[in-house]
Amino acid sequence: MAISFNGISTSLRVPFVFVEFDNSRAQQGPSVQPYTVLCLGQKLTAGTEPELTLKTVTSEAQASTLYGQGSIMHRMVKYYLANNLVTEMKCMSIDDAGAGSQATGKVTIPTGTATEDGTLQIYIGGQRVSVAVATGDDQDAVAAALVAQITAQGDLPVTAAVNGTNANEADLTAKHKGELGNAVDVRANYFDSDEYPGGISTTITAMSGGATNPDIADIIAALPDDQFNIIINPWTDAANLGVLETELVDRFGPIRQSDGVAISYKLDTLSNLQSLGNSRNSPHSSISGPAKSAPNPSYEWAAAKAGQIAVAAQADPGRPFQTLALAGILAPAPTEQFTLSERNILLSDGIATDKVAAGGVVRIERAITTFQLNAAGAPDISYLDINTLLTLSFLRYDFRTQMLSRYPRHKLANDGTKAGAGQAILTPLGGKAEAVRIFQGWENLGLVEGLAQFKRDVIVERNSQDPNRLDFLLPPDLTNQLRVVGTQIQFLL
Repeated sequence: MAISFNGISTSLRVPFVFVEFDNSRAQQGPSVQPYTVLCLGQKLTAGTEPELTLKTVTSEAQASTLYGQGSIMHRMVKYYLANNLVTEMKCMSIDDAGAGSQATGKVTIPTGTATEDGTLQIYIGGQRVSVAVATGDDQDAVAAALVAQITAQGDLPVTAAVNGTNANEADLTAKHKGELGNAVDVRANYFDSDEYPGGISTTITAMSGGATNPDIADIIAALPDDQFNIIINPWTDAANLGVLETELVDRFGPIRQSDGVAISYKLDTLSNLQSLGNSRNSPHSSISGPAKSAPNPSYEWAAAKAGQIAVAAQADPGRPFQTLALAGILAPAPTEQFTLSERNILLSDGIATDKVAAGGVVRIERAITTFQLNAAGAPDISYLDINTLLTLSFLRYDFRTQMLSRYPRHKLANDGTKAGAGQAILTPLGGKAEAVRIFQGWENLGLVEGLAQFKRDVIVERNSQDPNRLDFLLPPDLTNQLRVVGTQIQFLL
C-alpha cells in the first residue's frame, strides 16, 4: 500500500469503511502569527498581585487593583489600552528597590489673594488637576485646596501634603522609589484656554531626587519562555538595559525562538539622548526621544507606542508605523520639541523619533532600534528599523508552522527515490518546492519581493552528518518601507 495512513492499520480484516482525517494540508496560505505584549513596571504595596507573577490584564480598573492606584504599572496599562484593545497584554510587576529614594517636587502659590472666581489648572504627569478658586482665597487656602484635589484624584503618580513650614507650598512625592519619579512632569496651564484666576500664580519645583530602579534581572528570571512580541520597558538605566538586551539576544536565537522587541522612552536633552543611543547597540531594543520634556512621563509614552505598534505589526509587520497617533499623550510644548535637524541627528545615533502634527496630535515618526554597528564595528543598517525584526519574526514563525503542519511525520529520502504516490516522504527537491510555495504566500502579503532571485538562491539539502536532517537556506528579499521621497521640480518659464 503506497498511501501513508495515520491511524488505519494494514492488519484490519473486519469488513467496514474506515475513514480518517488529515489536516496537514488544510492551511493553504500563510499563518496568522499570534501577538502578545508584555508590560513591565513597578507596583505599589497596595496592589493585590504579588510581584514577579505573570498576569493577563484587560482593563484599567483591574490594573489599579492588581498593582495599586496610580502605580507605574496602572498608568502604563491605562495608556496601552487607550491605544490597543485587541492585542493580549500580560503584565509582570516588581516592587520598588528597597534602597531607592522617591522623587519630590513642589507647587508654590506666591503670596496674594484671588481677585476673581476661577479655576487653577495644574497638570501632573499629563493629568489635569482642577482647583476651584473663589474671590478672596489667599495663597494658603489655594495650596490646601490643591493638596485636597490631588489626594482625591488617587490615580495620580504622586501624593501631596501642605508644607509644614510654609502653608502656601504643596509638597509632592512620587508614589514610587526610583528614577521614573523624576520623569513626572508638573506644570500649570497647558491648554490655551487655561488661565490663572486673577491674583493667583504658581512657582513649580520640578520632581527630582528619585534614585535606584528595581533590578530587571529578577523579572527575567521569573519570565516563562513564552513569546512576547512587544515588550514595554520603562527603565533606561544602563544596568537594566544591558540585562534586557542580553535576554532578547538569547530569545531571538534559533533554539528559543521567542523573540521580541522592547519599547522604551527617555525625555531628555539632545546631547544626553545622543549619549544614550550611542551607548547601546541592540537590534532588539528601541528607545525613543521625542522631546526635552513633555507632560506625560516616559513610561506612558512607551505604553502608548507599544499599543499602536502591536496592533499594526500583527496586521502587517512590513508596513511602516510612521503617522500612527499616540492616543492620550499630550504634545510637548513647541519650545521643547526637537527640530527636524535634531530629530535627524537622533535617528543617526540610535534614538527613535516622534513628531507633533496638526492639532497637537503626537505621531510616530520613525521606529528604529539602537543597532548601529555590526560585530566587526562597521556601520550596519541591517537591523535599523523595527519592521525588519518583526517581519523576520513572522517569516520564521510562518515557515516553522507550515513545515510542522504539513510534514509532521514524514520520511526523508534523496531526490530520485521512486516512492509510491501518497507516501509521507519528503526529498530535497520537494523541500525546495515547499519553500518556494511558502515564499509566494509571503510575496502575496507584500512582505518579500524577487521570486526569481529566491528560486535561484534557495538551497535545500540533506545534512552530511545527520541522515535524518534536511537543511534549508532561505534568501528572502524583504520589502522595504517608503520613508523618504526625493523630488526635483525642474521648471520652465
